[in-house]
Amino acid sequence: MSEQRTAVVGAGRMGTGIAHGLLLAGAHVTLVDSTDAYVARGVEAVRRMTGRSVDKGATDGTVDEIMGRLSGATAAQGPFDLVVEAVPEDPALKLDVLSSLEPQVREGGLLASNTSSISIDELAAGLRAPARFLGMHFFNPVPASSLVEVVRGSATDQDAVAAARGWVEAMGKTGIVVADSPGFASSRLGVAIGLEAIRMLAEGVASPEDIDQAMVLGYRFPIGPLRLTDLVGLDVRLGIAEYLASTLGERFEPPALMREMVARGELGQKSGRGFYTWDD
Repeated sequence: MSEQRTAVVGAGRMGTGIAHGLLLAGAHVTLVDSTDAYVARGVEAVRRMTGRSVDKGATDGTVDEIMGRLSGATAAQGPFDLVVEAVPEDPALKLDVLSSLEPQVREGGLLASNTSSISIDELAAGLRAPARFLGMHFFNPVPASSLVEVVRGSATDQDAVAAARGWVEAMGKTGIVVADSPGFASSRLGVAIGLEAIRMLAEGVASPEDIDQAMVLGYRFPIGPLRLTDLVGLDVRLGIAEYLASTLGERFEPPALMREMVARGELGQKSGRGFYTWDD
């Protein structure tokens, strides 16, 4: 991957995690966001992640050597071998960003969306070359997760899927291939469990801690559904649930408690309060 040029668009929690993974795979990475301040904050986040990886012996080289392959920008200037869009889960925003990125992908390169629920075919509708476009759904937090969903749209060619799996393997992760369907595999199942956990909390079935312990100890989940919702962000999961409800039916209708918490600004870890209280 040492000669591969990549770009990650969106310097938030997911985008910086993806950029960190690509750096550790040996690629050159451009981290893109809308302002210099966002870019600088994202670059610093990648530096912290890289420092932890070096301290753990998870990668060769020094922090400065690895970070020497990272640059920040407010616009993507290709050509790139891989471009990953990692902006918020807003279909209109993603369509706009993806259409602007497509000319920056070299011939034969890949354009990918990190969407966790939006239809790949819907996003591909605004592209000239949908055969080289697919979903690469990374999981939060990216450095600690081992799974990536490679989402194949109806126009995605098999070579693009194979190339995406190659990138995933180079990042030390496992890729599963899923067909384009609302929520794909992971979000559809994960959100269903999370919504039911919120309904149980609202009904007074058990405390957040005990609901989570039931799944961690009883079903060997690495983290409980309410704590996971706090990490992902209640607002993010609300948006996914609303999308799934609109496509798959009322069984994904968000509980009233979830809407009330988002309205109060109780978004989980990023706001300091959700189903749990979070310190810095």
